[in-house]
Amino acid sequence: MTIKGIIFDFGFTLFYFDNPSVEKYYECFKKGLLKSISYLKERQVWSEKITDETFIKKFAKKREHFFRKCIKTKTEFPTTLIFQNVLESLSEDKIINNIDQIDLNTYNKLAEMYHSCEEEEWEPFENTRETLEKLTKKNVRIALISNHPNHQTIKNMLKKHDLAKFFDFIMTSAKYGKRKPDPTIFLYVLEKMGLESHTDSVIICGDEYADIIGAYRANLKSVLLERKYKFPFEKEIDKPNLIKISDILEILNFVE
Repeated sequence: MTIKGIIFDFGFTLFYFDNPSVEKYYECFKKGLLKSISYLKERQVWSEKITDETFIKKFAKKREHFFRKCIKTKTEFPTTLIFQNVLESLSEDKIINNIDQIDLNTYNKLAEMYHSCEEEEWEPFENTRETLEKLTKKNVRIALISNHPNHQTIKNMLKKHDLAKFFDFIMTSAKYGKRKPDPTIFLYVLEKMGLESHTDSVIICGDEYADIIGAYRANLKSVLLERKYKFPFEKEIDKPNLIKISDILEILNFVE
C-alpha cells in the first residue's frame, strides 16, 4: 500500500528537550511567567496588593486544576484561558486594576511570553530536516499534531528552525480544543490534508500512548518512535504488532 500522508507528533518525535525533568520544565515556566508579569506591570494591570510570588502561586494552582481536568476529559485548556481566569479572579477581588485593557491579542502575547523559555530548549533531532525533505520529494503529505496549550509556540519553533514549510497542516490541542488520544483531532487533520478517504494510506508517528492509541481509535496506521527518556506515570501501550523505530529517518522505510 502506498503511503500518501504522515502525521507527526512534535515533542520527542521531531524535536527533543535536552535532559528533561519536571524541575527543568517548571524552571522554564517560572522564567516565562516572570516575563508575563513584567508585561502586565508595563500595561499597568497590577497593584501593590499582589506580589510576583503570589501571582505565580495562583497561576500554578489554576494551571494544575486545568491540567487534571484535561487529563480526565481530553479537553485542552489553552494558556490564554489560564491567564484570563487568573486575572479575572484577581479583578473580581479588586486586587488588580485595568483588566478591561486586556484584549485577545494581549492574552496571546502573555501566553507566548510564558512559553518563551520553553521555546529556547526544544531543538530538532539531527535527522528531522533530512526526513522531512525526503518525504516532501516523495510527494508525501505531511502534517503535525501536538498536545500543546499554546498553538503559536509550536509554530514559532518550527519557523525558528525553518521547518514550517514542510508541513501541509499544523494542528495543536490548543487550537482544536481536544487532546490526543481523542480520535477526532486525527480525523480533522486527515480531512484538512485531503486524505479522509485514504485512512489506510496514512501513518501516525509519535513517541507515546496518546499518539499510538489515538491512531488506533481513528483506524490509522501507527509507528512508535522509541525515545530515550521515560516519564513518570507514563501509560504502557498494550497493542499487538506494534511497529517501532529508534530514529525518525527510519520512517522512510515505510514509504515507497
